[in-house]
Amino acid sequence: MLEPLKKNWFLLGIVFAILSAKLYPPFGIKGGILKPEITVKYLAVSFIFFNSGLSLKTDELANALQHVRLHAFIQCFTLIFVPCLMNVLLHILSYVGINEWLLRGLMVLGCMPPPVSSAVILTKAVGGNEAGAIFNSAFGSLLGIFVTPLLVLVFLGSSSTVPYTTIFSQLSMTVIFPLIAGQVIRPIIKSWMEQKKPPFGAISSCVLLLIIYTTFCATFSQSTGDIGTIDLLLVVLFIVLLQCSLLALTFASSLHASCGFTPPDTVAIIFCSTHKSLTLGIPMLKIVFAGYKYMSLISIPLLIYHPTQIFLGGILVPWVRQWMLHAQQKSKVSGNGTVQESI
Repeated sequence: MLEPLKKNWFLLGIVFAILSAKLYPPFGIKGGILKPEITVKYLAVSFIFFNSGLSLKTDELANALQHVRLHAFIQCFTLIFVPCLMNVLLHILSYVGINEWLLRGLMVLGCMPPPVSSAVILTKAVGGNEAGAIFNSAFGSLLGIFVTPLLVLVFLGSSSTVPYTTIFSQLSMTVIFPLIAGQVIRPIIKSWMEQKKPPFGAISSCVLLLIIYTTFCATFSQSTGDIGTIDLLLVVLFIVLLQCSLLALTFASSLHASCGFTPPDTVAIIFCSTHKSLTLGIPMLKIVFAGYKYMSLISIPLLIYHPTQIFLGGILVPWVRQWMLHAQQKSKVSGNGTVQESI
């Protein structure tokens, strides 16, 4: 009886985290006992990339930088295809009669860059191309600092001065420096890691559960302002359907023979391409829409999208891992068969 529980501990952890957040949200909100504005925003995210720096072989990280096709696919899908698709879908949704500011919030959501941490953790949990996920999370976040305000200006006509220096310094502190520190320390403790084989994946998964908990605490404590229940339910339904569609689309597209992606590459693609950053998103919203009366309504789609992407991603982890291992095994068998035939 305990075996299924051990096998699916992460999924059970997600359910427990969400139920705990619903039971008493103030515990994990900003200013609460857990202080997520410090423990999650800085310490947890920094630990994730430090952990990745320790576990990743330097040559794997160097090779990931050269995987231009993978990076181009993820960044173009996230920052070009998704905003354009969202613009088309919102023109259709405008006839449904959904709150105008929620529609604007959905458009802003489509313009957001990939997340700093969740895509990396999920890719690592599956066993996919972690190095590729790390590069695209960091590079996409940096690119989003400049591209996202421009996209918002193009689609909504809103503009403002963005503090690039502040956001870049935060990225450096939580992503770049911890990753470099992990890579520097790795050779020093390499022999110890080979002997003890620390569970880097399980550790990152536990950190993700903390992020899920605090995220849902913030979600459950968020006021919906002047929004109707029907509008809110329609937005939730739209976001869930959108994410499922994007996951299916990236999965199918990356498997096309012309792309030449490996199964681990596909894992990085489906998580990095479909996720949106709350860490950079909320500060950008506050800057770009400073002074807007309905800024809280504009932020609701992003607040809904973030926990949804983590929840769906967590559910998909065991299934995606099973698919990846099966695809790799099939590829090896096919390769061996080809070699035997040629001999």
